[in-house]
Amino acid sequence: MLIAEKPIREIVHEHRASLPTPYYLIDEARLLNNLKKIERVRERSGAKAVLALKCFSTWAVFDLMRPYLDGTTSSSLYEARLGHEKFGKEVHAYSVAFSDDEVDAVRRFATKVIFNSVSQLNRFYPAVKTLPVGLRINPGVSHSHFDLADPARRHSRLGASSLDELREAAPLLNGTMFHMNCENDDFEKFSALLDHIGRRYEFLLERLDWVSLGGGIYFTKEGYPLDAFCEKLKDFARRFDVRLYLEPGETAITSSGFLVTRVLDIVHNEMDIAVVDAAVETHMLDLLIYQTPAKMEGAAKEGPVYMVAGRTCLAGDIFGTYAFPEKLQVGSLIPIADAAGYTMVKKNWFNGIPMPSIVVRRLDGRMETVKRFTYDDYLNSLS
Repeated sequence: MLIAEKPIREIVHEHRASLPTPYYLIDEARLLNNLKKIERVRERSGAKAVLALKCFSTWAVFDLMRPYLDGTTSSSLYEARLGHEKFGKEVHAYSVAFSDDEVDAVRRFATKVIFNSVSQLNRFYPAVKTLPVGLRINPGVSHSHFDLADPARRHSRLGASSLDELREAAPLLNGTMFHMNCENDDFEKFSALLDHIGRRYEFLLERLDWVSLGGGIYFTKEGYPLDAFCEKLKDFARRFDVRLYLEPGETAITSSGFLVTRVLDIVHNEMDIAVVDAAVETHMLDLLIYQTPAKMEGAAKEGPVYMVAGRTCLAGDIFGTYAFPEKLQVGSLIPIADAAGYTMVKKNWFNGIPMPSIVVRRLDGRMETVKRFTYDDYLNSLS
């Protein structure tokens, strides 16, 4: 039976004695909310959806996710193998650059192989021609808030851009991938991008079996016009007689993951600074890369103000500055929101900081620790 959602602060306080911090917490009830929206899009639009493992690869919840998705998409041999072994269903194998050994390995279990360049397509086509073969295309337009993540930035290596090359390669292709969105929650902007590729690549799209629109389309956001989105997808697929694929990553798991931390110390340097037993550098690296503050669960509009900082020696290891409803103390629990996507897949051992455990709150409310990391894990990551 699906349990009612409780505030995360209430949940973590109920288990403060039994669950040592820090830990990543994945809440299946919140995850299911996203999965049901994905299911709705699949049913109404006819598009398929494959989980982007570069964002989220925590296979402890794949049993819950599997019925709502058509498979996985990868950016490397290891991700493709993980999708094959732990998720099943379709396995889309993509890489910015495959080696000979990787192509030989991945073709044994992939259901689609997608190359990043025409040169790699031509080089490896003889080895994979019995499979559906795709090519990533750089359409020269994109939606991204960060130059670092913009696939259409100047001198981008991500995808083929020459129309002449595409015309020559067309006979080898069953499908294409356009990964051109990053955190795009604006339907009108998505619609304009889709219209652009429909116009520019009509000569190619009309001869293909499938087209992947990549990830970064935030259609599970509250209030997103799902009906209009589904109609747009359906119209495009009908126009070119292709099967569309979406590659939800953050879209699939948004608002379902948390990093639960505990205050170890409070220091004062012009303001109060709460040092927690986790770190941005090691456990939420994307925040540091993109210079964005953490989404603080339970922060208040008014109240005592603290900078929340990590425990590495990096001076800029800071989650952000927030007001809290009450004064923090050593031992106070601070859950940090949206800590599922691009967190566990990027965690690292800088400073030898202990790695957070991975805990799943199952649909029945049971808290299951699915992974604990120890000194041996740190030791064995080195040599």
